[in-house]
Amino acid sequence: MNEEVFQKKIDSEQKIEPKDWMPDGYRKHLIRQISQHAHSEVIGMQPEGKWITRAPSLRAKMILLAKVQDEAGHGLYLYSACETLGITREELNEQLHQGKAKYSSIFNYPTLTWADMGAIGWLVDGAAIINQVSLQKTSYGPYSRGMIRICKEESFHQRQGYEIMTQMTQGTAEQKEMAQDALNRFWWPSIMMFGPHDADSPRTGNAMKWKIKRKTNDELRQNFIDKTVGQADLIGLKIPDPDLKWNEERGSYDFGEVDWDEFWNVVNGNGPCNKQRLNHHRKAHKDGEWVRDAIKAYAEKHK
Repeated sequence: MNEEVFQKKIDSEQKIEPKDWMPDGYRKHLIRQISQHAHSEVIGMQPEGKWITRAPSLRAKMILLAKVQDEAGHGLYLYSACETLGITREELNEQLHQGKAKYSSIFNYPTLTWADMGAIGWLVDGAAIINQVSLQKTSYGPYSRGMIRICKEESFHQRQGYEIMTQMTQGTAEQKEMAQDALNRFWWPSIMMFGPHDADSPRTGNAMKWKIKRKTNDELRQNFIDKTVGQADLIGLKIPDPDLKWNEERGSYDFGEVDWDEFWNVVNGNGPCNKQRLNHHRKAHKDGEWVRDAIKAYAEKHK
């Protein structure tokens, strides 16, 4: 009976709130998805943070610093939403540190040049927006409301990245080459961000049934490609996919096959920067332990 009432509420587009009854599978799916999202926001600060001190201008430094701060805020919103499902922040971090929880594979690639800051903003945040706009209508209330603010900020991040790429393509031949190189390295990992094909993703069925996800992995990936190809053409960059071509009948682009072996290799912890990213997070968490202890002691004293 509870499951029938729950599904009827979902089907009628009502939000599920923390105190509402929900199936264990729904709760577990949300914890996995929201925590992965939160971990991605926080781990994603690392590849960009290293460029704050090396930004080419004061304006660029200020914008990048604000962006990295935004990502920390996004992680906070999402961890808070996840905690409403009955799991603590400590448990979420422990799962990450033990390798039981994942984060987006894209953040396990190195950032080699300033152009990579443009590629991350344009492609990575652009892919995130495609996914997150649909999540504003996700069925779980706290997650849905958090995504509304996150999407507003992510749209600025995407514009910031595209501005960097535009400036570099209008610069010297060396700068344009640097922008193309960044696109070449981040294009396929960005495509992988949407996850495996729907047929190979066993959780997609329930996610769609419960309206946690509103669009499938393949739909989101196609949407991203269709929007991004024109943006690359506009600034004179070439998408590194020899199989990319416009399909008049479908009204969208055909594109090459993703290297799924690379995707799973990175997801399973063997990417270029997996160990570096996780070790950095573990160290930062341990170094900040005294702050958490002090806050707890103060709260206990002033009950």
